[in-house]
Amino acid sequence: MASFLLAIIYISFISLGLPDALLGGAWPTMHNEFGVPVSYAGIISMIICMGTIASSLMSERMTKRFGTGKVTAMSVALTAAALFGFSASKSFIMLCIIAVPYGLGAGGVDASINNYAAIHYASRHLSWLHCMWGIGASTGPYLLAAAMTKGSWNLGYRWVAILQIILTAVLFLTLPLWKEEKSFGEISEKTKPLSIKEVFAIPGAKEVMAAFFCYCALESTAGLWASSYLVLEHGVSEETAAALATLFYTGITVGRGISGFVTYKLSDKNMIRLGQIIIAAGILLIILPFGGKTAMAGIVLVGLGCAPIYPCVIHSTPAHFGVNKSQAIVGVQMACAYIGSCFMPPLFGILANNVSAALFAPYMALILVVMIVAMEKLNGIKSFVKEQE
Repeated sequence: MASFLLAIIYISFISLGLPDALLGGAWPTMHNEFGVPVSYAGIISMIICMGTIASSLMSERMTKRFGTGKVTAMSVALTAAALFGFSASKSFIMLCIIAVPYGLGAGGVDASINNYAAIHYASRHLSWLHCMWGIGASTGPYLLAAAMTKGSWNLGYRWVAILQIILTAVLFLTLPLWKEEKSFGEISEKTKPLSIKEVFAIPGAKEVMAAFFCYCALESTAGLWASSYLVLEHGVSEETAAALATLFYTGITVGRGISGFVTYKLSDKNMIRLGQIIIAAGILLIILPFGGKTAMAGIVLVGLGCAPIYPCVIHSTPAHFGVNKSQAIVGVQMACAYIGSCFMPPLFGILANNVSAALFAPYMALILVVMIVAMEKLNGIKSFVKEQE
């Protein structure tokens, strides 16, 4: 039955990724329909992000009270309802209101299920689970495109909502399977939820938060600005640059599939280091004055380097901090990740607009250096888990 539960978790990650690219794909039509500027997509994105931060910070309290299975099922149900709300929206204000439960649901799934998988499954499964997220995120735009040929963007959101409802039903039906995995639940019930101040007081917590913030800042900056950088600095055609942006995320997805096998030989710590080395090589190729093709190769290499870092940081959290504290740590990690994804790409946009888009590679390099320093400081803290036990 444990294998069946793992399969459910894999499906959950595909479902988690399905809606992520819908807004970007549908917005060119949506903003005209609602009569708002194209830039207003950023408002929706920020509201969703704020919701995910809030639910990530509440994840430990919710998981201790209801258990991972129920939190996951309720969060997916909330996301499904929000997606149906998007499909029925008639105004921009309505979209803004519905974005709140969408963000809360997405963050609840992300924090709870990542921690559960980190505790109960091997590192390779974290890599493959996040590979499944990439498959879901890549499939969403195709569903949207198919829906738009048959009707409108609303239908695309409705299709994904229906898939989420089916998953919700499966999750509620399989709640007894989650109860079989008692080790986390039994430990959690004996401890009270930690406050944010208490989380940051744990040795190593500041370091892992900084590292996770930097990783997600780098990934989201590369994903958002790679195409614009190639167009502005290397004269690459907009069509070619757009295709390459897709390859960046494809590189992450394929890289996570490969990383799952590499974890048989390398520890989480060394997987993270390997990813950082590959990212550094990619940034170097972008900096070298060899033209657009070299920069393209560098961007794809950055995507491949990003692949193992997120899942391996998550998987190593219980080992670094102990099972008792891992949900609290993962919840705050997720909040830091969303903050990095939310604010650092716009900051580069300001730099590109007021200074130069050529700062793209140095900006990522600076973030990478801070990430490496934070992770190595964390790795240098050897005994605090045992001390706390």
